[in-house]
Amino acid sequence: MDKATTYHFVGIKGSGMSALALILVGEGYKVQGSDVGKYFFTQQGLEAAGVPMMEFSADNIQPGLTIIAGNAFGDDHEELVRARELGLPIYRYHHFLGKLIKGYTSIAVSGCHGKTSTTGLLAHTLKHLAPLSYLIGDGTGCGQESAKYFGLEACEYRRHFLSYEPDYAIITNVDFDHPDYFTSIEDVFSAFTSFAGQTTKAVIACGEDAYLRQLEAPVPVYYYGFDSNSTVYATNIERTQDGSDFDVTFEGKFLGRFHVPTYGKHNILNALAVITVLTLEGFPADAIAQNLATFTGVKRRFSVKTVGDLTIIDDYAHHPSEIKATIDATKQRYPDKRCIAVFQPHTFSRTVALLNEFAESLNLADQVYLCDIFNSAREQSGEVTIQDLAALIDQEVEIISSEHLSPLMQYKDDVIVFMGAGDVDKIAQRFERICPPTSKCPLRLTWRLRPNTQYKSSRSAILSGLS
Repeated sequence: MDKATTYHFVGIKGSGMSALALILVGEGYKVQGSDVGKYFFTQQGLEAAGVPMMEFSADNIQPGLTIIAGNAFGDDHEELVRARELGLPIYRYHHFLGKLIKGYTSIAVSGCHGKTSTTGLLAHTLKHLAPLSYLIGDGTGCGQESAKYFGLEACEYRRHFLSYEPDYAIITNVDFDHPDYFTSIEDVFSAFTSFAGQTTKAVIACGEDAYLRQLEAPVPVYYYGFDSNSTVYATNIERTQDGSDFDVTFEGKFLGRFHVPTYGKHNILNALAVITVLTLEGFPADAIAQNLATFTGVKRRFSVKTVGDLTIIDDYAHHPSEIKATIDATKQRYPDKRCIAVFQPHTFSRTVALLNEFAESLNLADQVYLCDIFNSAREQSGEVTIQDLAALIDQEVEIISSEHLSPLMQYKDDVIVFMGAGDVDKIAQRFERICPPTSKCPLRLTWRLRPNTQYKSSRSAILSGLS
């Protein structure tokens, strides 16, 4: 690492890129970056840190820079072309991160689901115990020049995590996802096996996962779970509206009782993973427990707001397993309320590959609404439609959008859970703006008080007047 150079980030507003930029700033390096002019939430941290940002242009690339390129941009990008003309060093995001972590005791959190939540819990707990730099996939990054530890989220997509050789690898689960790249769940498991093979101290793997039980690695594998077949396991579990409490046994010895203010069985497993790696590093159980108990969550993972008499939850769940976990968490925290699911599928390839599984998971909700399949940068179209998913759900399903939210106006004292990895959060925000402060819908009230007024037939026109 060179403090004489300026690190220029091509695509600095990406969640991983912005987090990495903030880490370098915190560790005393000079940083700048470029991206499109559109505003992204990741700009907030960059602007607060005083990081110069500009719109894409070949003129941004000058002698003396070191280039870090986001994976979304090809080698034909104008800034990368200019950088090669000038002979500047160019690193892809994951390659640079793999180089950076070599100077620390590194803990990489991987898995098909739960990476961000587990990395967030690890970072929150460990930063109170030792100097730490960390990178979370929700765009959060923090760097310390005195850091001994480095915690990072390690993504399996396109096997990018094989650029890392961490001291510890947490693997939360193996599932079939990213069908635009992986050919089968066996292909996914092969990637995680390779990743485990690059770990230098230990692998911490979920013992509840059948594939991970078959994992072979050149280092010790510590399994965590809910019974004594695991190296580390939780018993005497109490799940309440305040979170979850449980006893932990570590290698046959009682470690202590722990509390996490999060919901769902999956978050107990996430906590066990963090407890395991921190115990292996010698941190006392009471200190780990004290800091676990103050965790407040990460961005877009079970984010809760109260609007009038409604509870609105925004969650990144975009895979059937994640939907099940989110609905389970909702019913734990709000056992006396109806769970209304609003789901936006993310990518056509994932939707068609897991169509039946999506329907099965959504059927766990009390009522289901769907949004059109999100058109990602990778996929603009496909051979599946949102109606194909709606037809497989046990109840009648209505398709909603930012312009058609009136079906949600009927709910009172319920929980509405917006789920997806696209822009469903913007639909949730739109609903929050037009949601009435009480259970009475102003749309219906208007019809009642002014029945002779001529209205446009379009519901979107009516709703737009409410914002």
